[in-house]
This record gives sequence, C-alpha cells and structure tokens, in this order.
Amino acid sequence: KLAGKQLHRNNSLAVIYRTPGATDKMSRNLRCMIVVLLSLASVTSAQNRVSRVAQKGTSFGLRLFQEVLADQWGKNLGFSPYGVTSALSVLQSGAAGTTLDQIRKALNYGHKEWAVALALNKLREQISGQQKSAEDPKPVHIADGLFVQRDLSLTPGFLQRFQATFHRHLSQVNFTDVAQAKDIINQWVENKTDGMIKDLVGSNNIPPLTRLVLLSAVHFSGKWTVPFLEKATHQRPFYRSDGSHVQVQMMANTGKYNCSEFTTPDGDFYDVIELPYEGEELSMLIAAPYEKNVPLSAITNILTPELIAQWKAQMKKVTRLLVLPKFSLLSEVDLKKPLERLGITDMFTQETADFSRLSSEKPLYVSEAFQKIKVEVTEKGTRASAATAAILLARMAPLEVIMDHPFLFMVRHNPTGTLLFVGQVMEP
Repeated sequence: KLAGKQLHRNNSLAVIYRTPGATDKMSRNLRCMIVVLLSLASVTSAQNRVSRVAQKGTSFGLRLFQEVLADQWGKNLGFSPYGVTSALSVLQSGAAGTTLDQIRKALNYGHKEWAVALALNKLREQISGQQKSAEDPKPVHIADGLFVQRDLSLTPGFLQRFQATFHRHLSQVNFTDVAQAKDIINQWVENKTDGMIKDLVGSNNIPPLTRLVLLSAVHFSGKWTVPFLEKATHQRPFYRSDGSHVQVQMMANTGKYNCSEFTTPDGDFYDVIELPYEGEELSMLIAAPYEKNVPLSAITNILTPELIAQWKAQMKKVTRLLVLPKFSLLSEVDLKKPLERLGITDMFTQETADFSRLSSEKPLYVSEAFQKIKVEVTEKGTRASAATAAILLARMAPLEVIMDHPFLFMVRHNPTGTLLFVGQVMEP
C-alpha cells in the first residue's frame, strides 16, 4: 500500500509540474529499485531456506545416529548424516499418502517440496565446492544413484520431475540377472567413493523381485591444515571403556587449535578440539570425556546442532599438544529399525508403503536400508566414504589434549553446519 501511494504521488507531481521527461526517469528509477529489492529479498529467502534445510537435516541425522548407537553399543562406528537425509529426500519425491507424511514429519524441513529440492541442490553445491585444478581436487564428492528395473512402469512425469529436481539420471537395470545387477551397483559405488567402498551389496541384498535400488555416496579426502609429523607417531596405550588397554599408534603435534572444555548437564567435564582441513571450510571436531571412567554416551546422548554450534562459538585458539590415535574403521549399519523408531515405518512393508508418485506398480516397498562407512585418519589427513547444553568453565585448561580413550569424531562443513560424517572410536 505504501509503495502504491508513493507511486500515485509521483504521478500526481508529474501532472502538476508538466515534466514528462523527469517523470519517465523517476518511473524508471522506481522500477529499478523495486527489481533490486525483490532480487535481494529472493536471494535472502533462498539462503534462509538452505540454512534451515541444512540445520533440519543435521538435526535428523544426529537423532538417527543416536538411534543407530543404541544398536551398536560399545563398537567402533561411522555414519553419514548427510548421506541418509539425501537418500530420504529422493525417496520423498516418489512417496505419497502416509508414507510421504512420515518422511516429511521426520525430516521436518518446513518448506514446500520444490523449495526443499532447490535448497538441497544449493546445499550440495556449497558442500562440494569448486575444483581448483586437476592437481588440487575437490575434497568432497557426493553422488546419488537411482537404479530401476527395466520393465518397471514409472508414474507419468516422475522421471522428468526427478531429473529436474535432483539433476541426476536414472539407470535401468535387469535385477532378474542378480550377478550382473550386483556388479553394476558395486562398480558405481566403488567409482563414486574412489575405491574405498567395495562390494556394498551382495547377491542376498538383490533378490530377483527387486524393482528399485537407491544409493547415496559421500566421499571425503581432506588434508590437515597442520599435518602431524610421522616421526612423532609412537606406540602408546589406549584405554578401552572396560578399563583395559591396548597399544596403538598415536600421532602427536603441538600447534594452535580451537579447543575448550565443557560440561554435560550431569556435570561431567569433556574436551572438544577442532582440526581444520586445508581451505578451512571443513574440519574435524573431536570430543571425549575428561575422566576415563565417564562413558562416551555422556556426550553422544546430548548431541544436537545447537550444541555443536555452541562448541564452535565458545572455542578459543590456543597452543596445545594434541595426541590422537591413527585409526581406520569400516562399519555397515542397518538403518531399518532406527528409522522405524523415528516414525518412518510405512515404507518398509508392502501392505502400507505408498510410492505411487514413482510407480503405479504394487506392492513397491523398501526391503532394506543400510549404509557402509569407511574412515581413515592418518598424519596427513582424513579419507572417508559413505554409501548410503554445555557451559564453558573458567578452570584452567590442560596444556595437553590426549585422546587415549573412547572419543567422538565428526567431519563438519562449517559454512552450513552440515555433518558429512560422525562416529565413535571405542578402540583404534
């Protein structure tokens, strides 16, 4: 209304003063100003959507991680929150009815489907970044694959909507030839994860009645900003949660790190330290209880995006001697029960699943959902692949941060807060 009144007054002034030239110029300026304001509003709104989708995706991913931990108690575990939310977002595009409602409620993006798809694409671009040169490749590679049975009847418009929304192609496979289908899928995964994930699916994962396989692959290879010297790596004891210990290769480095000490709501102290990768957009956060007899679950049970953001905001760059074990872990996680505990149930049974926006063929349901993770941490950096309230205390911080007992780790894209990987090391 205000803009309309202003426009009316300008026209009135033009009539009174009989200056058509000035009127035309004023009108052009006004139109330009409106275009610029709308453009700025559009950019801001789009970025807000990306931020919200990233935050909601991380929140869901952490809740799912906590559910997975309930089934993997006391074990080394790697998990990709981003990989799972990416796969679920693709499934959502073909779901309908209660199946769709359950996925929407769990992810809780809070936007129209088209807006979420645009935000996810933008988020994907921001995380992947740009390759500077052939000698300096991108640290993060993300790929999603949709493999469908050749004679599967797709709902009209799904293929066009899928490609327009996710900018990915659909591959047709003959699942009745189990050996060939397995080889095609495993080769795709191996290529997309730089050879780190091999043999993702076995023949038992692809029965002849398989109609569709959805894959999400996340590969990360990052070099530390401050690498560890190999000559400083020595055998040191690592204390298991039961009090026993094992000798492992422990890296050591003295440098300036973002770190601080926090407490859990129950009053347990824990350390958090950040190890940045080259480029600073990505970093590894490591957290462990200060006392060896405090279980790691004291931290994992309270994980939220807000807590991680609080860590980032309150950590200070100080000089510390960091002692961290070299580790390599390979874990395969069955996601069906954890997803069901978060309310996504209908898609797993043929009686209730509704993927009618994908295909009219019934029954079409999700028989398996699992993720395979491999993480390697060495003196040079990290390689990882997935296929798919705290109070700052004033007491004096130690000059050493020694991760010689179970710890939590996560690889985080700092501009968006997206967690590419999160896991626990119970024994290197």
